[in-house]
Amino acid sequence: MAAAMARRAAGLLPLLVSSRSGARIALHRAVSQIPPPRSCRLLSQQAKPSPSSPFSASASASASASASNGTAAERTRELHLYNTKSRKKEQFRPRDPGGEVSMYVCGVTPYDDSHIGHARAYVAFDVLYRYLRYLDYEVRYVRNFTDIDDKIIARANQLGEDPFSLSKRFSDDFLSDMANLQCLPPSVEPRVSDHIDEIINMIKQILDNSCAYVVGGDVYFSVDNFPEYGELSGRKLDDNRAGERVAVDERKRNPADFALWKAAKDGEPWWDSPWGPGRPGWHIECSAMSAHYLGHSFDIHGGGEDLIFPHHENEIAQSRAACCDSTINYWIHNGFVNVNSQKMSKSLGNFVTIRKVIEMYHPLALRMFLLGTHYRSPINYTIEQLNVASDRLYYTYQTLRDCEESCHQQRSNIGNSLPPNTSNYIQKLHDEFETSMSDDLHTSVALAAISEPLKVMNDLLHTRKGKKQDKRLELLSALEEKIRVVLSVLGLLPSSYHEALQQLRDKALRRASITEELVVQKIEERTAARKAKQYEKSDEIRKELAAVGIALMDGPDGTTWRPSLPLSEEAVVAKT
Repeated sequence: MAAAMARRAAGLLPLLVSSRSGARIALHRAVSQIPPPRSCRLLSQQAKPSPSSPFSASASASASASASNGTAAERTRELHLYNTKSRKKEQFRPRDPGGEVSMYVCGVTPYDDSHIGHARAYVAFDVLYRYLRYLDYEVRYVRNFTDIDDKIIARANQLGEDPFSLSKRFSDDFLSDMANLQCLPPSVEPRVSDHIDEIINMIKQILDNSCAYVVGGDVYFSVDNFPEYGELSGRKLDDNRAGERVAVDERKRNPADFALWKAAKDGEPWWDSPWGPGRPGWHIECSAMSAHYLGHSFDIHGGGEDLIFPHHENEIAQSRAACCDSTINYWIHNGFVNVNSQKMSKSLGNFVTIRKVIEMYHPLALRMFLLGTHYRSPINYTIEQLNVASDRLYYTYQTLRDCEESCHQQRSNIGNSLPPNTSNYIQKLHDEFETSMSDDLHTSVALAAISEPLKVMNDLLHTRKGKKQDKRLELLSALEEKIRVVLSVLGLLPSSYHEALQQLRDKALRRASITEELVVQKIEERTAARKAKQYEKSDEIRKELAAVGIALMDGPDGTTWRPSLPLSEEAVVAKT
């Protein structure tokens, strides 16, 4: 167990050292939310597992496994992932069972602010990263920046800015967006401009293996010389088109051939090469950087569904042409974010940026919205569903904060064991969480699994019957701890429930275009109206605030408020 914890600590240190100073605190908080290795986590529930403990069997197995071979605890759930290449779910078996899991995810081309389609992709792979670590795998996660590209050059020319300055600016903004969404920083974040030598060397290998040709300073990959082209996407060679970012060139031997190296044009960045000055094509960069950091063969390659063809298809061709033994075991792709049934994208002009969303909503409300749909399914972006996610997040954090405060006030009275008749709540949550996550990361099911425990907690906290429950505080504490683990793996655990609740309230006030002082004033007016038995006026004030998403809560200590769904949206949400 100590060895596993030491490996985990050693694996986290480079993430903090390599972080940009501007996001260091946020990234440190995000990293700190990952649970400790499974053996430590389960044993820490109670010092001496007893028959009444929901974790006693798995904790004993963990202790036995650690004692017998010194490795991380035995996994109770086998992870299954949908492999795009095989078109089916497969049990995840790492290439090196005793070593690191290697994962490469295609990063952004930073020429503009990132939109929520990007958020969807990187939240999905952040959850995979977190869950692999929860299962005690050490993970080497590489995500690149395409910091030189046609779109960057065009945007820089439009703004009169240096292309590298522009891409650096938007790269930093992207990192800030990821920190706000509590995406853990990858192990390595390489940039194309820093790996030109590796790219040139790979192109040389492809040429030496007769899978590419040179035309006037350009180098093209010859798809006719790679019979397996199309295996990932299922396309036949006759159906393939030139890549989305590659203009049709009559000098090509086949219209599907794609650029590995582009000859320099006036006013564009360039590097020296054996074929003359130029810059890399779009696809070759990922093949070269993944091979450099993970080797020619590795476990997982991920990205958005739109990258299956041509980008990932071309990556496979390049990598195999450079090294015939190159293999990637699992190709994982997330679905689109749609707006009015169209894919959200910058090219279509129908995108909503992450920054625009989090002006009005807590970043973790956006994350919860994204996790509410399975990562491979399309998700339709609507304000109504974002409001639902925000409301659900508030309810979750409010319940957990109430629990935390109640247990803290009476901490000395909390024992070490759970009542046998209530420990099943913990076991059920544990099983539902691991079963859903191990089945191709069904985050929506994992989120649903905490609904019943939260209801139980509210009953224990606020109802007369619940407050009389035997060992009430022990159950509350255990439920909060287990929900904390679930939220941590999903990337939804805040550094402080209190702070998160206040941030959610502030965002709700901003959406309602109202100040808290005005809400307090309305509450006072309503209280006076009720005392004067002016119930119609009292109801009008309540409805006025409810219409803009401010719900009034009457209690023994007076009236308070909380964010809620705007009144006009409740019927719409109920129908969906």
